[in-house]
Amino acid sequence: MQEQNSLRRSNRQRTRETKAALLKAARKLFVEKGYAETSTPEIVKAAGITRGALYHHYTDKEDLFRAVLHAEHETVAKEIKNSSTQEQANAIDALLLGSHGFLNAMNDKGRVRLMLLDGPAVLGRSKLDEIDRETSADELRIGLQTAMEAGEIRTLPLSELTAQLSAMFDRAALAIADGDKKEDHMKVFEAIFESLKV
Repeated sequence: MQEQNSLRRSNRQRTRETKAALLKAARKLFVEKGYAETSTPEIVKAAGITRGALYHHYTDKEDLFRAVLHAEHETVAKEIKNSSTQEQANAIDALLLGSHGFLNAMNDKGRVRLMLLDGPAVLGRSKLDEIDRETSADELRIGLQTAMEAGEIRTLPLSELTAQLSAMFDRAALAIADGDKKEDHMKVFEAIFESLKV
């Protein structure tokens, strides 16, 4: 019995290590070369595994890319949550702190390309929105809902407000990646959040 448990743990550990190696290698290549120019043979070579192991865990390159994007979205969500849960006076402050967290997370090398350029092109908007809902989109929606329920901002259609502000954040991240100053975008965010106040 103990030997079986040890074998199961060993298999689970091996699976985790293989997937981690694949995700790390794939992310590096997708950032350096882009999705279209990255081949599965390159990924398995960089990960130090066989093609069979790749296809055991992922159906194809797109499925692996989706897993990479899911991990990126989770990282961004954690940064937003960590930033917005710092001590603040009100929900507007929490939204601004979350905005800082988002832009800081998007500053990671290659993240803008993965999430905002290649992601929509490869997976399409609906699949990317699904990943976003599974990971980070709820942070913004919850923050807005909290602010509305607290009477700190006007009551507006929540889904639509979330979608429009999310698009604004994405556009700011793209502009900052092209050389804009984060501080200038944060001034705009602050003005927009202020304009939502009751």
